[in-house]
Amino acid sequence: MEDIKILVIDDEKNILESVKMVLNYENYPVETANSGIDGIDRFKNGNPDIVLLDVKMPGFNGIEVLKQLKEINPLAEVIMISGHSGIEEAVEAARLGAFDFLEKPIARDKLVLTVRNASEKVALLKENYTLKTISEKKYLLVGESMAMQNLKQTIAKVARTNSTVLITGESGTGKELIARNIFMHSSRKKQKFVQVNCAAIPEELIESELFGHEKGSFTGAYEKKIGKFDNAHKGTIFLDEIGDLSLKAQAKVLRVLEEGEIQRVGSPEVRKIDVRVIAATNKDLRSEIKKNNFREDLFFRLNVVPVHSPSLRDRREDIPVLVEHFKNYFSEEHNFKRKGFSPRVTELFRNYQWTGNVRELRNLVERLLIMSPGNIVNENDLPDHMKVEDVKAAFSFADLTLWKEFKFQSEKRFLEEKLHQYNYNIAKTAREIQLPRSNLYKKIEASGIIIPGNSETDEESLES
Repeated sequence: MEDIKILVIDDEKNILESVKMVLNYENYPVETANSGIDGIDRFKNGNPDIVLLDVKMPGFNGIEVLKQLKEINPLAEVIMISGHSGIEEAVEAARLGAFDFLEKPIARDKLVLTVRNASEKVALLKENYTLKTISEKKYLLVGESMAMQNLKQTIAKVARTNSTVLITGESGTGKELIARNIFMHSSRKKQKFVQVNCAAIPEELIESELFGHEKGSFTGAYEKKIGKFDNAHKGTIFLDEIGDLSLKAQAKVLRVLEEGEIQRVGSPEVRKIDVRVIAATNKDLRSEIKKNNFREDLFFRLNVVPVHSPSLRDRREDIPVLVEHFKNYFSEEHNFKRKGFSPRVTELFRNYQWTGNVRELRNLVERLLIMSPGNIVNENDLPDHMKVEDVKAAFSFADLTLWKEFKFQSEKRFLEEKLHQYNYNIAKTAREIQLPRSNLYKKIEASGIIIPGNSETDEESLES
């Protein structure tokens, strides 16, 4: 128990010596103080985890000292010691947060057991604090660019309300982080945050997932199911990729927003629900409305407070800060060896076209921490397509003299970017840029474009 520090405060020398001897034998490091004032001073400087505190002392008594200790560090566990205290003092000590009471003369077994129990509680609190710190870092919005400053100001305003929020932005920009930050700074932060990825749930199951169903309401409904909106009652529900909801499910979500009511599949009962809705999409919902894929009335209900998540290309100055943040986060979470990134790597990061945005950067930093052999991540550790990107960044009209050269370089750059955007899936790239696949193969060969060896270049299955 060397990581648990103990302080004993008592005006009786024999108590200090005997308690210290017993706890030292159990491998606890122990400090002692013979007065309340001395004890408070040692508590401030030593930051112990557990305090054994005498109730009756000249000057500051134990109850007064307990109050001050709890003000300095509420997480420290305080065990009161008394030879002749009354029930009122015991009740007052418990009210102030004392862990337990030991009576003089102190029985050795009772002392060891009480300290061990307090140690277990302290260890659990420390673990929870560490997990909470890692969790907070995980959902931290990192960056001081103008785009991020504006975003943080918007979140601060939105969080104080119960208004519905629609977060828009490209994939990988951190829309979930925005939603969680709104939740963590809202009046509902002590309630549930329920996340639903609308794109990941099959259309025939989405209503059941969102609103629940009754037993026997459809084939396979072997038991009653509580829906996500029910689970989020009094809290917040985050509907990610809401643009992928079916029109039927959209109608039910609209009812929740307008009436605050839900109805389980197969149930005649209509129930009131209190949920704050935050939605997100990477689609242009106005365009989806014109295509009759999204309800206009639902869009206006969701778009009460629009929040845009900026792309990484719009805040390149945040890239070094993000790299440092991810490096520290993964080193702590996975106990990775701490590594540095060379100035050349940072330069390449700043010039790179991050089509996957912050998510792509985050995943790359994690991979480099795992795979790079040295203490410094250098250019040779980067994937080949990033080096290709740097060649593209150096491309300049001033280097070209003929129209034919310009056409060749422009086409090559366009194809490189599109291939990278679609994960070097040639079938998908060809379809997206509306070029026959055979022609795309010819252009890749003629341009000398390098396709990464581990990419699934012609997998139709990836598109379905």
